[in-house]
Amino acid sequence: MQNKSIAQLAADLRLRTYSSVELTKHYLERIARLDPRLNSFVTVAADSALVAAERADQMLKSGEAGPLTGIPIAHKDIFCTQGIKTSCGSRMLDNFVAPYDATVVEKLAAAGAVVLGKTNMDEFAMGSSNETSFYGPVKNPWDETKVPGGSSGGSAAAVAARLCAVATGTDTGGSIRQPAALCGITGIKPTYGRCSRWGMIAFASSLDQAGVMARSAADAAFLLDEMAGFDSRDSTSANVPVPDYVDALDDGIKGLKIGLPKEYFGDGLDSRVAAVIQDAIKEYERLGAEIVEISLPNSPLSVPVYYVVAPAECSSNLARFDGVRYGHRCENPEDLEDLYKRSRAEGFGAEVQRRIMIGAYVLSAGYYDAYYLKAQKIRHLIADDFKRAFEQVDVIMGPTSPTTAFPIGDKMDDPVSMYLNDIYTIATNLAGLPGMSIPVAPVDGMPVGLQIIGNYFDEARLLNVAHQFQHATHWHQAAPAGFE
Repeated sequence: MQNKSIAQLAADLRLRTYSSVELTKHYLERIARLDPRLNSFVTVAADSALVAAERADQMLKSGEAGPLTGIPIAHKDIFCTQGIKTSCGSRMLDNFVAPYDATVVEKLAAAGAVVLGKTNMDEFAMGSSNETSFYGPVKNPWDETKVPGGSSGGSAAAVAARLCAVATGTDTGGSIRQPAALCGITGIKPTYGRCSRWGMIAFASSLDQAGVMARSAADAAFLLDEMAGFDSRDSTSANVPVPDYVDALDDGIKGLKIGLPKEYFGDGLDSRVAAVIQDAIKEYERLGAEIVEISLPNSPLSVPVYYVVAPAECSSNLARFDGVRYGHRCENPEDLEDLYKRSRAEGFGAEVQRRIMIGAYVLSAGYYDAYYLKAQKIRHLIADDFKRAFEQVDVIMGPTSPTTAFPIGDKMDDPVSMYLNDIYTIATNLAGLPGMSIPVAPVDGMPVGLQIIGNYFDEARLLNVAHQFQHATHWHQAAPAGFE
């Protein structure tokens, strides 16, 4: 059952080949047996999952079911879930049980999806390896000595290991696409504002975007169909019509113009990764696409711009975690100042503290113009590069990550090296564009991801382009040994 697509599972459930309760128990058994090796889940909500599965079976029996009714999914532990702990991978929120559902959670519950639990993540979504979590690192199912990528590494590992049918993730600078690449799955970050951020705990408000982690573009389309749409509770939500993503999957791509940025194929890219990416591009040529070389001249500046803008926003967003209203509170504070200092020092890990400090610095009166304002100006230049590129091409392609998954602990003492792992993904967030990663041929047995970037609100085209590649190849069907 764990190797079937969402369409196949939905068909089986409608035919009563098995019930949602049986399917949910199957996944819960796999989680109990296999996840101790991976640490991909923070919370397993077995009791509520079975209740939801029983409710789904009633909907299926009455003929009221949709495509996701009875399908077991997982949520990244950054989405508020009523009655289930929402930790953000942090000691700060280790005791927080949300009193409401995030909009994304609410929509998927209304569609009949069954929530198996909450997946592990880098603390407050800050990291590229899923090693900053208070609950320990997540391990890559393809090689358990290596990272799964971050910050949505728990969702990526769970989907790759077939511990859930599909999962949600969030992407601030590559946190869906990079772990999708390192774990050999499909991940899509929609256009900024396409999916509601209400109830999604904020890291950097102008960059964060909810998205999907799945085994295939087709599976991702089913989930995104339910997640996307305007939400009046989210002031950044875009009131733009949502197409039927599943209907668009089978459109042909003959004549599609693919842009290859020369900046994405230079120094820093592993030559073996470059080779399999080029092979994937050739497959698109065989499918009838046209290749156009383009330039994104300001993209090399995306990492320094991001690490000014994102920490600035994080320092503001995380100011609310002070030990007074909710979250971790230190023992026996001497006074209010001691309460603030010790609660935050004990509740936040090293990476979060580092980014708060950087953010406070660049927003300070003496440095705001020199750093934050300048970064925002360059951000506009990066977005303008993409605007010009999309006047020539339909989509942009390149590597998702410069290397395959690296060993656990390899970059923890070198933050700059860790930050550079997102060099190809960050610009998309700065511009607010949709992007996705799909698996291509592996290198030394480890997955490699091809990144596809689209124009604003063009997720349907991205999913179509990815689906056509996956229809012609088999890389997305591969499973890590021991998790088949």
